[in-house]
Amino acid sequence: MREQLQKLLEQRVRQSVSQSRDRLHDCPLLEKKKESCNRRGAEIIRTTAEGNIRHYDKGNEGTNVFYTVHYKYLIKQKCDFFLEEGIEQRKAEFFKGVLVEDAEISLEIRGENEVEGESKSEEWAEIDNEERIAFRYDRMKAVQYAERWWNDYNPSYKKFDVDCTNYISQCLHAGGAPMRNFPNRSKGWWMKNDNWSFSWSVANSMRWYLPGSKVGLRAKEVKSPSQLQLGDVICYDFQGDGRYDHTTIVTGNDANGMPLVNAHTANSRSRYWAYEDSTAYTPNIKYKFFTIVDNQ
Repeated sequence: MREQLQKLLEQRVRQSVSQSRDRLHDCPLLEKKKESCNRRGAEIIRTTAEGNIRHYDKGNEGTNVFYTVHYKYLIKQKCDFFLEEGIEQRKAEFFKGVLVEDAEISLEIRGENEVEGESKSEEWAEIDNEERIAFRYDRMKAVQYAERWWNDYNPSYKKFDVDCTNYISQCLHAGGAPMRNFPNRSKGWWMKNDNWSFSWSVANSMRWYLPGSKVGLRAKEVKSPSQLQLGDVICYDFQGDGRYDHTTIVTGNDANGMPLVNAHTANSRSRYWAYEDSTAYTPNIKYKFFTIVDNQ
């Protein structure tokens, strides 16, 4: 089984840099990534893939193999080169020792921590009667934190299965954004004593909190991703149903000046902001672009 998976990964690597395709083990998401690159004048010129089997689930005749793949894509755009990295959690199904199906396990979905925080705009519309908390957002420190922990978990914080917004909150806090309103889970933005506000860990709550906050961490919505700076935030509503599912942080720009982002859950680094190659992507996707505002 290990040898079959190794051959599959080798095929994926060839597919990412070649026009020729093996229909038997074709990866549609790789084709979407290539198409996304092509639309912005970019090209994947080299790919590596390192697999790691996590565990087996053996049945009478079949076996499910759960494994992780660490992809690295060297992308050329105009005269610039970018290294994008991503982690995939996958499940391969074997029947009598033969690989019959292999698929990515979609992690960019709502988890248990997402269910609790069904926040609406009026819940975060605050009256500006609190004492001003002065801080200057250090964008480089936020980005440095995002780079350090993109594929790891800081033991100082709780880890969630759906960890995207928790990770972004940690990045913002590393940039100097102050926590406030502990222990009220439906107000403010904080994580403390193994507890946390909805806005800290829930994508939909952060989407409402950032533009609604008048004190401490706050943000201004902009119309285009091209207006974002390093350390700014993008929120994703994959289904287009009004409830936001995912959050990323801007850590770089491509040769056209468009954002490259880091994220958790499906851990990724320097990924193109639009997420067109995500298993969660739908044609109905909506985005919110937020630039962090200093409080001085």
